[in-house]
Amino acid sequence: MKRVYLDHASATPVRREVIEAMLPYFDQHFGNPSMVYDIGSNVKEVMEEQRLKIAKLIGANAEEIIFTSSGAEANNLAIKGVAFARQKKGKHIIISAIEHHSVLNSARFFERMDFEVTFLQVDEHGLVDPERLSKAITPETILVSVMHANNEIGTIEPISELSAICREKGIVFHTDAVATVGNIPVDVNELNVDLLSFSGISMGAPKGVGALYFRDNLRLMPLIHGGIQEKGRRGGTENIPGIVGFGKAAEIISKELSGKVARTRNLRDFLIKGIEERLEFVKLTGHPDKRLPGHASFCVEAIEGEALIFMLSQDGIYANTGSACASKALKTSPVLVAIGVRPVLAQGSVVFTLNGNQAVEELEYVLEKFQGDVAKLRALSPIWMGKAATR
Repeated sequence: MKRVYLDHASATPVRREVIEAMLPYFDQHFGNPSMVYDIGSNVKEVMEEQRLKIAKLIGANAEEIIFTSSGAEANNLAIKGVAFARQKKGKHIIISAIEHHSVLNSARFFERMDFEVTFLQVDEHGLVDPERLSKAITPETILVSVMHANNEIGTIEPISELSAICREKGIVFHTDAVATVGNIPVDVNELNVDLLSFSGISMGAPKGVGALYFRDNLRLMPLIHGGIQEKGRRGGTENIPGIVGFGKAAEIISKELSGKVARTRNLRDFLIKGIEERLEFVKLTGHPDKRLPGHASFCVEAIEGEALIFMLSQDGIYANTGSACASKALKTSPVLVAIGVRPVLAQGSVVFTLNGNQAVEELEYVLEKFQGDVAKLRALSPIWMGKAATR
């Protein structure tokens, strides 16, 4: 049986070069980077070299990078760190309605602390309208957070337009770029953001390591209090093997990215076209053009997404049915609700995320099995039987 992995939005395989770079930092170079003796100071020097590699990947300076344990922690640090630091200036936060749960729930946390939170609605493709953002801003607004691209529908947001509105009004702007860094070119200066979260999980680095870019001189309240690590913005001994892996992955992807984008986009378009030609009553979700190069997401009428994902896995095909953090929630995706997908159709969500290394023959296999599995599920569906009777 073939094995085709198409869930790179939730996890990517760690590259062999990354593993080899990490290995010495488990048993040979194991020192604590906070120590002043050579075993520690040598490790600290290596850590700072990785910080520079990671910063270069997004057009930042090394001193503007804070290492975290994940993209979710970076999002929490951005939202909570700014809100706590600026609460005397105002208590109004604006986020989009399709943010990752780590942003959504961080904002809801402040609702319980007498902050006002505005959840910006999006259009049917998942895009935030800059004019809508402008109208939502009040004198109390201290922070806006809109993700760079949505990991469930693939839509890429007009971040530079949104951030320009906030910069003009002196409002801090954050973007969750976990889905984009490593998949498309990202430059914090072009995006004009104050804070940007990203993670090693989406670029062939190990799980358990992420980073937050913060514009120099931005005041940020730490969430984890401890020693002087990360210039006092995040306490706790740094994950040196993970950081080394993150740095190596950033170094590799910076050289490969342009070719990867074009290759992945072609494969994505092949998959989308194949599904739309083979199956009726299938809706492509997200923006048709302004989407991640490796992202193909659909809602399939008259089936249950969880059942389809299970059947595909029995064929050796691995996909998802929404965000990795929400796939076990057994409720309608808030992202699909926000873009106006009917709840009964939203239950048939399926998301394919490619990394550009798939062969066309593998995707032909996916198309064949996808068509067959959907047909099997529809044959058992009373919704489909009712639709068939009226056609």
